[in-house]
Amino acid sequence: MSQDEKPPERPQAERRRMVRPPTGGTAAGRGMGQKIKTADKKSMSSQQWIKRQLADPWSDRARAEGWRSRAAFKLMEIDDRHRLIRPGSKVIDLGAAPGGWVQVALKRGAAAVAGVDLLPIEHIAGGELIQADFTTPGVDQQLIDLIGGAPDLVLSDMAHNTIGHRQTDHLKIIALIEIAADFAIRTLRPGGAFVTKSFQGGDAGGVLDRLRSHFETVKTIKPQASRKGSSEVYWVALNKLRV
Repeated sequence: MSQDEKPPERPQAERRRMVRPPTGGTAAGRGMGQKIKTADKKSMSSQQWIKRQLADPWSDRARAEGWRSRAAFKLMEIDDRHRLIRPGSKVIDLGAAPGGWVQVALKRGAAAVAGVDLLPIEHIAGGELIQADFTTPGVDQQLIDLIGGAPDLVLSDMAHNTIGHRQTDHLKIIALIEIAADFAIRTLRPGGAFVTKSFQGGDAGGVLDRLRSHFETVKTIKPQASRKGSSEVYWVALNKLRV
């Protein structure tokens, strides 16, 4: 196949439904509320999570600076490198709770920002936030309507609850990446960008190759605010090509 030829588009598969909302979050965000409660009467995993948060300098910094989560620093680093958020841009955030990325997008000049999550997201001035399963038919169009047209930037920090079975957990992660990538490819304006959470060392089911066929450049970044022991990385797809 020559470089000018595009691989045929796959027919859009029936959207996968997320069967249940995350269990580790709160109404104020994915596991990080306005205050971190004591570990009394919590499960061992919850107690361990709280200890990590209390000992985490990025979480301390986020609370001190008014960011909803430490993830805000991940997006800021990515944006510092690639200038994704521009004055007047339209941004959609998938898996937005507790709202740190929405805060960053607005702070850096985005004109319209819409976020969706299974968990409720506390109001952020200037942002359009909905509690819904993104895979439900019609939610994608609702997000586009909220920002007034095609996005300039699609962000995805969506994550499944893990069940401890490595292969099953991996397949769920890949399914979310596929769903977010499909949405970005379908809706982004030409020249737009896409950022999604991924993980090192695993088969991405062809998603990365598909992104490379629709964007000028795809980069892998591990932000400093990602936990050192985590395999978490972010794919940054730049300059969506015209179809």
